[in-house]
Amino acid sequence: MKHHVYGIGNALVDMDFKVTNETLTRLNVDKGVMTLIDETTHHDLLQKLDGTNHLRACGGSAANTLYTLQQLGAKTYYSCKVGDDEAGDFFYRDLAAVGVDTNLHQGERNGITGKCIVLVTPDADRTMNTFLGTTADFSTAQLSESALKNSEYLYIEGYLVASPTGREAAVVARNMATKYNVKTALSLSDPNMVTYFKDGLIEMIGGHVDILFCNQDEAVLFAGTEDLVEATHILKQYAKTFVLTLGGEGALVYDGREFLQLPPYQVNVVDTVGAGDIFAGTYLYGITQGYGCAKAGDLASFAASKVVSKFGPRLSQQEIEGIKAKTKQCQSFADTQI
Repeated sequence: MKHHVYGIGNALVDMDFKVTNETLTRLNVDKGVMTLIDETTHHDLLQKLDGTNHLRACGGSAANTLYTLQQLGAKTYYSCKVGDDEAGDFFYRDLAAVGVDTNLHQGERNGITGKCIVLVTPDADRTMNTFLGTTADFSTAQLSESALKNSEYLYIEGYLVASPTGREAAVVARNMATKYNVKTALSLSDPNMVTYFKDGLIEMIGGHVDILFCNQDEAVLFAGTEDLVEATHILKQYAKTFVLTLGGEGALVYDGREFLQLPPYQVNVVDTVGAGDIFAGTYLYGITQGYGCAKAGDLASFAASKVVSKFGPRLSQQEIEGIKAKTKQCQSFADTQI
């Protein structure tokens, strides 16, 4: 099988800033969620942040997930859309440097590359303001049927639901996956996506997905209940298995038969940017390597603990080697496989 995971999502150049809560108030942005903004607002925010040191990386949720998979040794393909500009060149080089295969090598670039201003406050919360740019027009034209049918999993980023063409592409890709017996995984991505686009997410899921990724807030919003236990039982209607991250309380995994409570790795949390993406990437790595749900989940929690303990959404090569070493410690870890 050529690719372990074929992914689709919004291609964004992430710009990560350390700011204070007072700065969020001054910028008049909603804390802790992702908000879509236009180009004018994007440039206005950057002007107000002028002089603030920041990190830059190819990003968007799915890109972070596939980047992590590739770092760990999986083979991945990412269908996305960037502009014919410096940011688009940067995005492509960053993906190519780690070995992610992509439709971008075919030169399909036009418009302005999307960007996400990520504001990280001292409480380690992340606030995202996203100018989609040309990725707002991500469509079926960017899909690669040949790459998808030769993959083990299709991974769909829930943020695509905010774009009509993106949502359509996700549905078409999911139907392709069904046609070729490719397993499916989807992330709910953000509470705002669930609040404003729940029907679209259900359309993207179709009858069910093999793996659903979400956090506690997304789960209860999607299920339409404030009771987390009730929410977990409702999620069974949409996914064969799912992983529900609980922040400092670890994660809850449903393996198709029973619930597995995974304890957290205790660390000093500095920045939660990319934590869910790295969790999903590491979990998918474990599953595609034949690990069961508990082992994959434990490995994913370990990886997420590494990324939240520092500023920025990427794992260093040293940290990747530490995750690989941990897999060797768990070779006899007996649990249920998908």
